[in-house]
Amino acid sequence: MSIFASLHEAQSFLEHNPDIELFELFILDNNGVPRGKLLHRDELLAVYASGRPLPSTILGLTINGDDVENSGLVWDVGDIDCRAYPISGSLQRMPWRLIPTAAVQVSMHPREGLPATVADPRQLLAKVVDALKADGYYPVMAAELEFYLLDQTPDSHGRPQPARDQDGGRPRATQVYGLRELEQIEPFLADLYSACKLQGIPARTAISEYAPGQVEITLEHRADALQAMDEAVRYKRLVKGVAHKHGMTACFMAKPFDDLAGTGLHMHVSLADADGHNLFASDAADGTPLLRHAVGGMLSTLLDALLLFCPNANSYRRFQANSYAPLAATWGVDNRTVSLRVPGGPAPSRHIEHRICGADANPYLAAAAILAGIHRGLREQRDPGAPVQGNGYAQAKELLPTDWLTTLRALEGSQWAREAFGEEFLGVYLAVKRAEYRQFMGEVGEQDWRWYLHQA
Repeated sequence: MSIFASLHEAQSFLEHNPDIELFELFILDNNGVPRGKLLHRDELLAVYASGRPLPSTILGLTINGDDVENSGLVWDVGDIDCRAYPISGSLQRMPWRLIPTAAVQVSMHPREGLPATVADPRQLLAKVVDALKADGYYPVMAAELEFYLLDQTPDSHGRPQPARDQDGGRPRATQVYGLRELEQIEPFLADLYSACKLQGIPARTAISEYAPGQVEITLEHRADALQAMDEAVRYKRLVKGVAHKHGMTACFMAKPFDDLAGTGLHMHVSLADADGHNLFASDAADGTPLLRHAVGGMLSTLLDALLLFCPNANSYRRFQANSYAPLAATWGVDNRTVSLRVPGGPAPSRHIEHRICGADANPYLAAAAILAGIHRGLREQRDPGAPVQGNGYAQAKELLPTDWLTTLRALEGSQWAREAFGEEFLGVYLAVKRAEYRQFMGEVGEQDWRWYLHQA
């Protein structure tokens, strides 16, 4: 069976959508930035039949879109064309666009996409999932993304500010779980849910989060972890597009405000057998021994993988006590003060909520790191220790690093990461992150960097 979409999928779409004029072809880079091209209608079928050439540098760029010369994807290979093919199910209308437009997501071909294939975050996740399946474990995942709805115009001091409500006022109070707050953004939510339905994205519960203008919408779990992350990627793009249509900016920055809650990407994960039975299911609140080994594996690889969960300088400002963001390598049962939470509920629903990622994380890379950590825990039968009871902030001993350089060095020196992800992927990814780190340090300087870390 082909790992990419069939030509028939495109032909059927064109037949049922005769008004579509343009197609946004995109691939997700290692920073989670969609990059690609805008194609005309008559170019689509060729993409499905024989792929689309994209420059090798497209997967070796900094978050600002600059080439990273020592990534191995620039001058060493002459910025060679690499073929990418469409992902099945990704061809969807973009109802917020003025010109009738659809989007199609692509991924690098395992062979025709070389050398860029080794840097494709979706291909990395597929590799990690396949390794788990080879041992009889089928990951089930869901993403839960928080974001701020901001005004497109800064305040009088040039700072971001929450978007105005439907009644013309601007939210100032936290009002977590407030229903009026959701009612005030009803036009946005109506268009968002409509677009999700049109694109087949399983958007579910919406809540007003722990800051003015902060929202969270959960996505339904999927038995195919790759599909779950595909939907998370497209959902994020969709939220930004619908917000823009309503004159707002959807912000997924990990910590956009010093004095308000950070923005997270919570990942929900369990393992099933080949017949779909939950291997974590147990009447015991802390699940099966397999669940605890999975937790042990994630805790043991947390420092090594932290750069993939928190990829930017701003990411580390989110780690604060009493903020619902984690502080340490801890786990607990139905406890939101820890990094890894086992939610309550009936036995068949038993799973782990991974609460470490900022909303700025690349879903593919975050999921790959989570699942590779789980796999290590299962192979080595890692013991996570006793779950935290009560206030995890008060009991935190070894805190997570709060600076970018420490996590860069941890990933760079990780034997586990080299085995799980491969030297080639790590070479490109670390080259990009080091280039971004140098650029950031050049802009703020060492003294300002210390200030930047601790202002919160």
